[in-house]
Amino acid sequence: MIRSLLYFLVAGLCEIGGGYLVWLWLREGKSLWIGVLGGLVLFLYGVIPTLQPANFGRIYAAYGGVFIMLSLLWSWWIDGVKPDWFDWLGSWIALLGVMVIMYAPRH
Repeated sequence: MIRSLLYFLVAGLCEIGGGYLVWLWLREGKSLWIGVLGGLVLFLYGVIPTLQPANFGRIYAAYGGVFIMLSLLWSWWIDGVKPDWFDWLGSWIALLGVMVIMYAPRH
């Protein structure tokens, strides 16, 4: 379970970080190389989920919940936009959903 959670974290950072680099290139006028680096990081985001022990649909459903929390943290730490109480509540609910989807005992 710890390895699986680590994969979620790394994939989330690749998705958000890669997307942010592309954003900087297209929206902030940064160098094309920033956009290319963002594309490579997004490619890694596509590879990392293949290391998860579940099926594709379940993994990507669960990633959605992880990315909600990571996106709010990214916004706070990188963009300086502090999440409010409802942001935190929603992200914790989503993470609870991740735990149910990925780690509930199945027969």
